[in-house]
Amino acid sequence: MDELKFIIPGKPAYLTMIRLAISSIATTAGFDLDAIDDIKTAVSEACKNISCHGYDGFSEQYELDCFVEQGRIEITIMDGDSHSIYKDKKPCKQCPQEGDLGVYVIKTLVNEVDFGISENGNKKITMVKRV
Repeated sequence: MDELKFIIPGKPAYLTMIRLAISSIATTAGFDLDAIDDIKTAVSEACKNISCHGYDGFSEQYELDCFVEQGRIEITIMDGDSHSIYKDKKPCKQCPQEGDLGVYVIKTLVNEVDFGISENGNKKITMVKRV
């Protein structure tokens, strides 16, 4: 099993980079195009949930760990400690309603999902997708 780690600045502009990286990783693991789209969407929603929802600002940074083997990918997204990057718009202040939609999307697109707390007390989401 291979492990890849990303430490991502909380700026929303980096979400496109993560989607491209996850797409490439999922291709390497043997997923078809539909499954890759599902994985990218689930990861996008999880990153937004971790980095943004329920906070006045975006995370300074968050971490994505990816464990890959043929036919299986496990992705964990963990929150950083600080949420001080300014939001131009703050629709997330209406959470949990908006965040609940993303949670539903994630649960629909992956085989397993766990919403939890990391060792340092921050939010984390772990998702598993199998071929």
